[in-house]
Amino acid sequence: MKSIKELYRIGTGPSSSHTMGPRKAAQIFLGRHPEATSFRVTLYGSLAATGKGHMTNTAIIETLQPTAPVEIIWEPKIFLSFHPNGMKFESLNADGQSTDSWTVFSIGGGALAEENDGDSSINTPEIYEMSHMTEILQWCERTGKSYWEYVKECEDSDIWDYLNEVWKTMQKSVERGLEAEGVLPGPLNLRRKASMYYIKACGYKQSLQSRGLVFSYALAVSEENASGGVIVTAPTCGSCGVMPAVLYHLAKSRGFSDIRILRALATSGLIGNVVKTNASISGAEAGCQAEVGVACSMASAAANQLFGGTPAQIEYAAEMGLEHHLGMTCDPVCGLVQIPCIERNAYAAARALDANLYASFTDGMHRVSFDRVIEVMKETGNDLPSLYKETSEGGLAKDYHPM
Repeated sequence: MKSIKELYRIGTGPSSSHTMGPRKAAQIFLGRHPEATSFRVTLYGSLAATGKGHMTNTAIIETLQPTAPVEIIWEPKIFLSFHPNGMKFESLNADGQSTDSWTVFSIGGGALAEENDGDSSINTPEIYEMSHMTEILQWCERTGKSYWEYVKECEDSDIWDYLNEVWKTMQKSVERGLEAEGVLPGPLNLRRKASMYYIKACGYKQSLQSRGLVFSYALAVSEENASGGVIVTAPTCGSCGVMPAVLYHLAKSRGFSDIRILRALATSGLIGNVVKTNASISGAEAGCQAEVGVACSMASAAANQLFGGTPAQIEYAAEMGLEHHLGMTCDPVCGLVQIPCIERNAYAAARALDANLYASFTDGMHRVSFDRVIEVMKETGNDLPSLYKETSEGGLAKDYHPM
């Protein structure tokens, strides 16, 4: 597995696969061909189907246009075999002839891949020897160490500085989102709700206040993402509100120290990495179960560790967080990361706290392993029709017309 720095990416919304990935690809291609007279970029499959709502063309044009004119070609009905989020970059000379082309895929979480990755310029090293939760859990039981200590052994020493920056960014995104008001960009005219939820939650008694605050924190970050604000992929932009909501709430309400939060981030990053390696964190490839479901799983594990869970209990919390999102479709209305994405983040954050609580009542023993749920999630994603995988052609997005 690769570094969890590849999972936690600090950047701007609204989509890690449709905005951050294409922007990075455009930067790489521009670096190879600064002499080009013009560029032509063809977007395929899900990337083309919802690219306008996700600002894919904006990200590419902003990167390439200062150097040379850019033509965007949309091919939503053509799905390349390697991944639904395919794109082809071409450099053109003064005669309009193609001098070079590069086909690359945005595979989720802002990451890029080529069909024959090998030792390509976008390939990063594998640093984790173990890539399945069962073997990592066995390592924890054998050594007496925790998941975050396995992360510490595999990553460079600067991982804690990086996670500290991740945590600071998460906190700022919550706080900015709580202060912001108005309407989110796009044709849905969707009002921001985070500040209203926060104010209402503060007026409730403790039993209801806790849940309302978690909702408000998740909404705050998700609304920041929808507005193109700075967020952390955890594991994606579309699911970026779940982890910050849970961690921010626990830090505020329970007084957990920053170092404990960073260790929780390390553990949850390991959880997300295992899913990313063995299945997918791309809505275009496996539906929203791969985004919000994985985010819920990560947050469940983080919360359980903070409350003193054993490695077995942490694995159980992570398993429940993903299992109970199996089959969730990715059906963004109008191709925007707003409906149902924002609400799903708030609901998944609450579910993560429930998964933590449920696991804490057990001894960590259960029949269905986290690895098995990952397998089922991958199989389910493969079986989902393409119209339910970030194409805005089915589900809640079908036949929807904004007011």
